[in-house]
Amino acid sequence: MSGSMKTKRAISNAITYVVLVIISIIWLFPFACLILQSLRSYNEGGGGMVDYLLPKQFSLDSYTFLFSSESQFVRWYGNTLTIAIFVAVLQTIVVLCVSYALSRMRFKGRTFLMRFWLILGMFPGFLTMICLYFLLKQFGLTQAGAIPGLILISVASSGMGYYVIKGYFDTIPKALDEAARIDGASRARVFFTMIIPMSRPIIIYAALTAFMAPWCDYVFASYVAFGHSDSYNVAVALNRWIWTNDYQGYFTRFCAGGILVAIPVTILFMCLQKYYVEGVTGGAVKG
Repeated sequence: MSGSMKTKRAISNAITYVVLVIISIIWLFPFACLILQSLRSYNEGGGGMVDYLLPKQFSLDSYTFLFSSESQFVRWYGNTLTIAIFVAVLQTIVVLCVSYALSRMRFKGRTFLMRFWLILGMFPGFLTMICLYFLLKQFGLTQAGAIPGLILISVASSGMGYYVIKGYFDTIPKALDEAARIDGASRARVFFTMIIPMSRPIIIYAALTAFMAPWCDYVFASYVAFGHSDSYNVAVALNRWIWTNDYQGYFTRFCAGGILVAIPVTILFMCLQKYYVEGVTGGAVKG
């Protein structure tokens, strides 16, 4: 009987591994194609399916072009990095403060406020694009001023993303706060010296999600920076390359840009994956 169970378990494991390998190949195939196309020579023409997937000659021309004077890729990359860093820092600070207040303090209208924000978060953000555009335009934060405008919009609504972080703070015993308060510590001191050091996973989770949103943003970024190439982020700029008349040539440069855009995010997730998972699971324990 034990031998039969071992055989069934071995077969089940083998099937599971085969399925996972197949899924991994399907998932990694587009990334492999992106890398191969980025290494294709700029002047190499198309052909059959095999010729399209495997370049006849490998070249770094597309990567060289990105950093040449003919391209604004470095500026676009810098714009994206600037927006993402500012949003990650400011949005993390705001959402941590809001989440701590909702988790630890009791005040009139608290429940209504949480429910109202939760309902608002269910509506797609692009529904407010027209209103936000005209509002930003009044303050000169479109086109040439698109970068601070995009930072402002991302940070202004960050408090509505309190739900997961508040759930994590709820798992920290309130007895610690009460003991510190009895000893004379202010709420600010409790927050910065006790809660923050114990909340590293959720802080990393908040910073990563805040960094990813502007890093991958296309719709709102293209809307705010419309017609002013110096204010483009990489998503908008690379999309413009696809719509040029020289599609065959610029596609390889588009792929090379996509690889360079993916590198920072990949490194961040590889280094901080442990804390990211802890933050998500910890914040999901309580609402």
